[in-house]
Amino acid sequence: MAKYVYFFGDGISEGRGDMKNLLGGKGANLAEMTSIGLPVPAGFTITTEVCTAYYDNDRNYPETLAGEVEENLARVEKLMGKKFGDSSNPLLVSVRSGARASMPGMMDTVLNLGLNDETVKGVIAQSGDERFAYDSYRRFIQMYANVVMDMDGDILEHILEKMKEEKGVEEDTALTAEDLKDLVFQFKIKVKEELGKDFPTDPKEQLWGAISAVFGSWMNARAITYRKLNNIPAEWGTAVNVQSMVFGNMGDDCATGVAFTRNPSTGEKVFFGEFLINAQGEDVVAGIRTPQPVLKSQGSGSMEELLPECFAQLMQVQATLEKHYRDMQDIEFTIEKNKLYMLQTRNGKRTAKAAVKVAVDMVEEGLITKKEAVLRVEPAQLDQLLHPSLDPDADKSVVAKGLPASPGAVSGEIVFSADEAEEAAKLGLKVILTRIETSPEDIHGMHAAQGILTARGGMTSHAAVVARGMGKCCVAGCGDIKISYTDQQFTTPSGQVFKKGDVITLDGSTGEVMQGEVPTVQPELTGDFGNLMTWVDEYRTMKVRTNADTPHDSQVARDFGAEGIGLCRTEHMFFEGDRIMAVREMILAAHVEGRKKALEKILPMQKEDFLGLFKVMKGLPVTIRLLDPPLHEFLPHGDDEIEALAKDMSVTVDTLKAKIESLHEFNPMLGHRGCRLAVTFPEIYDMQVRAIMEAACELIKNEGFDIVPEIMIPLVGEVKELAILRANAIRVADAVIAEYGVEVTYLIGTMIELPRAALTANVIANEAEFFSFGTNDLTQTTYGLSRDDAGKFLPFYVEQEIYPCDPFVSIDQDGVGELVKLGCERGRATRPDIKLGICGEHGGEPASVIFCHKVGLDYVSCSPFRVPIARLAAAHAALMEE
Repeated sequence: MAKYVYFFGDGISEGRGDMKNLLGGKGANLAEMTSIGLPVPAGFTITTEVCTAYYDNDRNYPETLAGEVEENLARVEKLMGKKFGDSSNPLLVSVRSGARASMPGMMDTVLNLGLNDETVKGVIAQSGDERFAYDSYRRFIQMYANVVMDMDGDILEHILEKMKEEKGVEEDTALTAEDLKDLVFQFKIKVKEELGKDFPTDPKEQLWGAISAVFGSWMNARAITYRKLNNIPAEWGTAVNVQSMVFGNMGDDCATGVAFTRNPSTGEKVFFGEFLINAQGEDVVAGIRTPQPVLKSQGSGSMEELLPECFAQLMQVQATLEKHYRDMQDIEFTIEKNKLYMLQTRNGKRTAKAAVKVAVDMVEEGLITKKEAVLRVEPAQLDQLLHPSLDPDADKSVVAKGLPASPGAVSGEIVFSADEAEEAAKLGLKVILTRIETSPEDIHGMHAAQGILTARGGMTSHAAVVARGMGKCCVAGCGDIKISYTDQQFTTPSGQVFKKGDVITLDGSTGEVMQGEVPTVQPELTGDFGNLMTWVDEYRTMKVRTNADTPHDSQVARDFGAEGIGLCRTEHMFFEGDRIMAVREMILAAHVEGRKKALEKILPMQKEDFLGLFKVMKGLPVTIRLLDPPLHEFLPHGDDEIEALAKDMSVTVDTLKAKIESLHEFNPMLGHRGCRLAVTFPEIYDMQVRAIMEAACELIKNEGFDIVPEIMIPLVGEVKELAILRANAIRVADAVIAEYGVEVTYLIGTMIELPRAALTANVIANEAEFFSFGTNDLTQTTYGLSRDDAGKFLPFYVEQEIYPCDPFVSIDQDGVGELVKLGCERGRATRPDIKLGICGEHGGEPASVIFCHKVGLDYVSCSPFRVPIARLAAAHAALMEE
């Protein structure tokens, strides 16, 4: 018979730390902490298999579950010496989610469960503290009404705020027992008024309501959004953890806190935590009160000073946990009557900077190996490290200061709601999401915004934790600003008013908020990053090149570790400066002699382009794609532009319009472009091949360069196209070599970007010395999608789970990927030494890079700033095979 419930308590646990798939991360770690002797309140975990069954069976549970829950609840009662639902000695429990992947704040939690008008008397008897009992009761009603009964949380929060106003107090802790008792009464009336039913008083009903709410929250909007952003499959499900309550809100010898065993923002080996005296855990993470530091060195009112014995115990526990898990831990703890309890540990969310530093430091400390360090850093995370920081020489006007919750420097227009942030991002606007505090419902706006600014909350608040996980710049707990949602503005201490739409700059490394846009500088990737990338290059076997068209981009990519150019798009060069006029002259020429005359003007310019690229990439391969787009792209389309060009070219407006009309195509992507242009107008490719070879010969002859140019002919779908153009290219290349009297090795290959090319790769390989898979166009032609138009409906397809993700972002391994695989196999069957690479945007996306390694590509090529990401992903791919 299936086992659905696993017990933990008093040093005994039925689960283990490696059972995350079954018990979720939280359940597995509670079991592990219990088994290594840490103080963990007793409880039990309902497995992820129940979540799956719950959704498979129309939200019904397996028949045996209720019995297992009863049995394990009895074990907890026996261990704790209390009885669930008993009016004289009640056991109260918390009900929390716990998926196998950490999803902070995305699913639901209920605390203080088991309270009603009778059991609250038992809590008063147990604690001797009426105020604490009614504080716990009002918290329970607030949380349960919102989470389980689906009532808007602001309704009861408003009653609480009104009560504080009437009593003339600012903090919840200043309300008396009578005030809280009155609140409980008001809350229950309001629940009945809003929902038309009484607040449940039967503890068993409360328990099953909460369990169902947690399983239900796996499919709430914020959890779905978070899963999509972090590629967490829906079928994983969540576990539910039912745990006996310990109380941080019983008085001044009680507290609750969240901590990281190292700084999650910088990675420094400094314990980093926050806590609140006389509070419950939700107060810390929800940002309701700005917490105090654990360490004396991090500010006044510290736990080290106020609760020294518990502090010493906490420091011992955190050292034990980090040594046991061999990773930075994110821990939650509660102190009840000067006794420390551990409620959670998990591998801590961290910024890219912290991930790199922690990994490198732990190698030096002997905790992990270099291979483990490489695997600890997620390739996509590196994108954060490549983000700019504020220019130290720039003028800046600091208007407020908060906590440096997540690094980076960003500027944008102020918006005050997540929906506004999302709408603005769709219009291409850069915005700063500015909130009193964020909640899990704001996840979509946080994702859309450039940065996040909150008035309340600490370094472990929802905003801080989620922003760090996303790599978003965040300044949290900026108490300097007073936000008014009604007036859509915030006010600084000096009285300055910033309204919606005003531009501000955030520095997530210092916590500063500045007026206007402040210039930024690019990052320097040295130190720990340099060490990590040295290890990365030791383990990866696949090369990483770059897509670059200018010496500047090439240098940036080389500085990032690129091992050559995998795609130089020559058409980008045609638009520069004076040369666009020569290109237009070539297009408008009525006969071949006129075209050649115009191309002679372009030749020296193209040669200069290639000299620049070859110099930057000295000793490394450079793949140059010959002209690809249709000719109409180089001509103007507006009447004013056409008139101006006609005048410059000394032709009539009608002549020019007639030429533009003759080049018009209904579907240019599948029209007269790529190799088809060169079959019709061979002189275009002849000029480009001559420019490439003259540049190479000159550097070999005059500067002793070692260059192997790779000439790539695009859009081949039939081998005869390539045979004709290859013969032309060889004729021109060999003529140039003879003119210079030097020896040059060069390769001629093609871009595989049509399904037919992939399917006939065995034949095409007879004429090609290399293949470069152009997966942008291969995706378009395989799916029958236009990349320029599909943006209107692709998000809907991803949302509806028709496509697991946007196929232009991450390669479709089953369809497009299968064509790449076939192309590789068939190409190598004909020419075993054929060089194989990829140059679409997928070349810098981690999952696609890993796929490319699996199918045996020699290299991937990507934009300069994604080169480190591709290098790390390639190392992951190699290490995962071991």
